[in-house]
Amino acid sequence: MLTRTPLLAVALSLSAGGLVAQSPTGAPAGDDVPRAPREFRAAWVATVANIDWPSEPGLSVSRQKQEAVAILDRLAALNMNAVVFQVRPHADAMYRSRLEPWSYYLTGRQGRAPQPSYDPLELWVAEAHARGLQLHAWFNPYRANHPANRGELSAESIVRRHPELVVKLGKDGYYWMDPALEAVQEHSLAVILDVVQRYDVDGVHFDDYFYPYRSYNDGADFPDDASYEAYQRGGGELARDDWRRAAVDRFVERVHREVHAAKPHVEFGISPFGIWRPGHPPGIQGLDQYDSLYADAKRWLNEGWVDYFTPQLYWPIAQVPQSFPVLLGWWQDQNAHGRHLWPGTSIGRARNDAGTTEIVNQVMVVRGMLPADPGLCMFSMKVLMPADAPLATRLLEGPYAGRALIPATPWLDDRPPAAPQVELGGPRGRRELRFRAADDDTFLFVVSEQRGPRWTHAIVPAENARPQPLGEGVTRVAVRAVDRSRNESAAVAVDVD
Repeated sequence: MLTRTPLLAVALSLSAGGLVAQSPTGAPAGDDVPRAPREFRAAWVATVANIDWPSEPGLSVSRQKQEAVAILDRLAALNMNAVVFQVRPHADAMYRSRLEPWSYYLTGRQGRAPQPSYDPLELWVAEAHARGLQLHAWFNPYRANHPANRGELSAESIVRRHPELVVKLGKDGYYWMDPALEAVQEHSLAVILDVVQRYDVDGVHFDDYFYPYRSYNDGADFPDDASYEAYQRGGGELARDDWRRAAVDRFVERVHREVHAAKPHVEFGISPFGIWRPGHPPGIQGLDQYDSLYADAKRWLNEGWVDYFTPQLYWPIAQVPQSFPVLLGWWQDQNAHGRHLWPGTSIGRARNDAGTTEIVNQVMVVRGMLPADPGLCMFSMKVLMPADAPLATRLLEGPYAGRALIPATPWLDDRPPAAPQVELGGPRGRRELRFRAADDDTFLFVVSEQRGPRWTHAIVPAENARPQPLGEGVTRVAVRAVDRSRNESAAVAVDVD
């Protein structure tokens, strides 16, 4: 762990074997040091059906850990800065929980703990932060079982413990909690807040599953006659569709509010289906999530009930009925509170030149349309894992060639941390940069090096800050502290001779 003891706030002259120490207020100032670029660069890691991790149910704990570390190493190597990790595939847990059973996708039997005992989410958070990556905990709020679960449901499953809260869908094995029931909302909120309070996660994330797609129920409507009739008997007057949407709205607003009450820096993000309604904007065609998933995603963004919004724009730039930039522009127009708008893209097609070019172009479209706050989330990580993955190569050669900070979230916190304490020591030719936080708010450091007119930036986790040997030809270095909301301190700069 980083030692917080302040260094001497003095400036010593540089000699052949001497030391330069710079305080936050000492000269030379760092006001002219360029800042690192800002961009959200994330990938989803899906655990349902073992899409991304672990690669199959019942792997040994050592293999699970190896695969997790390999994914996080790959993200860091690709200069990405966040992972959206699915912790609750369907009312089960990829972590130690007193509220829901261990996931089938871990051990091959729902309710069976990993042996030897460990907590996967604890591992993922620690290893992500050690690499300077944010970890956003991804929850499915209502799904209670998925047919990819090949084993028996645990006695601790909500399907078994509270069948009155759950309905069966179709013939394939889906179960769904009834989103309109207060007990369902209380349970899912308790699960989310339990994770927020016990783990050092950076975000809470939902995807597009609110009421289920009708295909899950063999094309039939959601079977909630009993709960709707109870609502009407209690004096409720909303039409059923409006009542469903109101229930989801109520839950979204409450999650946003209560997550921030628990930990103000933890962000809440939603990744809805990319089309709100057909014809919005004109010419757009596709699924009507407002009328089929009962997800009024436009309202959530209009009301500012999210900190970041990641509509699933899984279509190409030039696909006229569902154009990536046309939809992005429409969502941008709905962003009345200036929340982060970081679209999601499907990278499964990025396995050849045309597919990789499409994704790289989407990165550039987002940068052009949202230059002050760009970002993209990619589904899913398995496409980027092969050593020869063409998209990984193109990203590193192009838009992800250097590191980037995630854009700041000033509506949660706009106070920068204290500037770091910085020392430059060692003889000429073997200079070493040492830095440490001046307060407990620091989460990352940005270390900038100047060679001629060019600056490069490294991002260093505060918990792993170590002396940094200076590279060849460096004439000036600067360090900034960064907090959990990505506010940056003033730069502390040192000239190197």
